[in-house]
Amino acid sequence: MPVKRRKKDFTFWEKIYIPEIAKGLALTFKNMIRPKYTMQYPEEKFIPSGSYRGRPVLVMENNGVERCVACGLCSRVCPPLAIEVQAAETESEKERYPVKFEINMLRCIFCGLCEEVCPEEAIVMSKDYELAFSSRQDAIYDKNKLLTPVNQLQDRIEFLRHYK
Repeated sequence: MPVKRRKKDFTFWEKIYIPEIAKGLALTFKNMIRPKYTMQYPEEKFIPSGSYRGRPVLVMENNGVERCVACGLCSRVCPPLAIEVQAAETESEKERYPVKFEINMLRCIFCGLCEEVCPEEAIVMSKDYELAFSSRQDAIYDKNKLLTPVNQLQDRIEFLRHYK
């Protein structure tokens, strides 16, 4: 049995789109007269909130030990393959640590998947947004550049714990 569809008859004003055009122009004019907000960047710094995803960093505990156990999940989940991890054995209770941990910041798309998959909360997205490189080699961050004390990352870690 065929379904009968009712054809909607548009009014004259709906056919010529005048109300929609007027709404769009009103919105444009309202935004034109709204006060502007401009940050004077080099002098004024942007202070991001805890939800901001800046450059990825490795968390270092207060005693100087890194949280990373070199499971390699971050490198497997990274869409642009920007993370490289090589593990080694250790005598401590965590059993493994990364001998080599590198992130190619030219490849990184700041998606945050590495942070979401990490079981130890060892890699988090920091508030750093000023990234400038003079060469391609400067853009490859090794473990020494990535290690950041946990007290500098506390608001991001709290944000992650709240939303997991």
